[in-house]
Amino acid sequence: MKIFTAEQIRSWDRFTISREPISSIQLMERASMTIANWITEHCKTHRKTVLLCGNGNNGGDGLAVARILYLKGFDVEVFVKDPKGKFSEDASVNIKRIEDISGISVRTFSQITQYKFDDETVIIDALFGTGLSRPLEGEYKELVDQINKKDHIKIAIDVPSGMSADRLIGGDSVILKTDYTLTFQSWKRSFLHPETGKYTGKVIVLNIDLNKEYAEVTETNYFATDDHFAGSLFIPRNEFAHKGSYGKAVIVGGSYGKIGAAVLATKSALKTGAGLTFTLAPQCGYEVLQTSCPEAMFTEGGEQYIKDFDIDKGAVMGIGPGLGTHTDTQKGLLKFLKDNQAPLVLDADALNIISEDEKNLQLIPKRSIITPHPKEFERLFGPTENSFERLELARKKAGELGVYIVLKDHHTQVITPDGKVYYNLTGNAGLAKGGSGDILTGILTSLLAQGYSEKNACILGVWLHGKAADLAAEKHSKESMLPTDVIDELGNVFIGLNRKTMRIL
Repeated sequence: MKIFTAEQIRSWDRFTISREPISSIQLMERASMTIANWITEHCKTHRKTVLLCGNGNNGGDGLAVARILYLKGFDVEVFVKDPKGKFSEDASVNIKRIEDISGISVRTFSQITQYKFDDETVIIDALFGTGLSRPLEGEYKELVDQINKKDHIKIAIDVPSGMSADRLIGGDSVILKTDYTLTFQSWKRSFLHPETGKYTGKVIVLNIDLNKEYAEVTETNYFATDDHFAGSLFIPRNEFAHKGSYGKAVIVGGSYGKIGAAVLATKSALKTGAGLTFTLAPQCGYEVLQTSCPEAMFTEGGEQYIKDFDIDKGAVMGIGPGLGTHTDTQKGLLKFLKDNQAPLVLDADALNIISEDEKNLQLIPKRSIITPHPKEFERLFGPTENSFERLELARKKAGELGVYIVLKDHHTQVITPDGKVYYNLTGNAGLAKGGSGDILTGILTSLLAQGYSEKNACILGVWLHGKAADLAAEKHSKESMLPTDVIDELGNVFIGLNRKTMRIL
């Protein structure tokens, strides 16, 4: 799914108006009806609504929603800055329509303190939408501060007020914290970053039938990986294949006291379907690995830690889980990287070793995949002020180094060498546990070994990881789910993918 900027979305509206043809007020009515229908379906026990409406087109949406909800039997109260003030052309039409309905009163923001909120009240935010480019000030800031203190269900129309659709607004900006954000047609980038995404609640993308041609021909560097897109990348297994058809994956990791990381990566590589899986680990991990992962073959790389990285050139390697940073390990890894040209996966301590010297970055083979979490990214490339800046720096470095960066976050981002960004929509806070990254390394290594392109391995692998985590959370809770539970759910994710690709008579 493409992610468009606020300006591109406004162009999409204009394109739709010119091509259907449809008037802007009719398009607003279509969007508002979609919003009202969703609220009607999901607010069956909350029949009182308070709508906060601005003077622009987002406010116009809110005013139209208020009218439609009233006609559907809701108790509706509307609050605006000034009922006699200046509104956008379409918002003016909708406030006039409301004034003609005796059952809806339009009050000023200052009167909201006199309204009696009860447990059935839902607050609907239609103050600003995608058009905001600066922090809230004055009466709007005071209103949002006041509403944020109320313990009622809050729903934003398109974008929570106080938030930009595309970037982080600086200063001491105030943003309305919502339970649901009902956005139009596509995700907004701000929903996918931790500094701003925490305000959106559950994001619901509603289709308002904007013209499809615009989405097809309009270029963007940002995408959202949903189930449909990830499924399109999946290659079902050939019934006449053999183990040699699906490559050789080698997990390189483990050191004394950290063999578990190598176990997790090896198990996830096996569960993701590599034809042959090897683990290069120190001798101290032999019994643990052979017992816990009998399907994988063991290769010794040292006694207590790995110092020998000699590997079959036909294999795909995933290096880093539990590797440690012993001096001999550092020397062995850097020597290996100098001699190896094949793309590989680098994670955890492999990245920490590389980060010791900026010159080491040039040793990473082109088209390789690196999977840093924010702190590892900082060690590699330097500090940034926020996740938006971090992402743009990642785009720059991916291009300079010719690598794929899997930037771990709540919505993990896959950054390609040509500057494209794919935000993942699966996963949950249950992955915030040691070992989760080791699983991802195994998944990515396995997909590369099976012949997926680096780009598709990253996008599909990150989605698989998150989807399995979502299934694990359903069974065990985010608090109690373990990395091993995530591995166990990979099979169920693949069952779902295979069902979608089957042709059934």
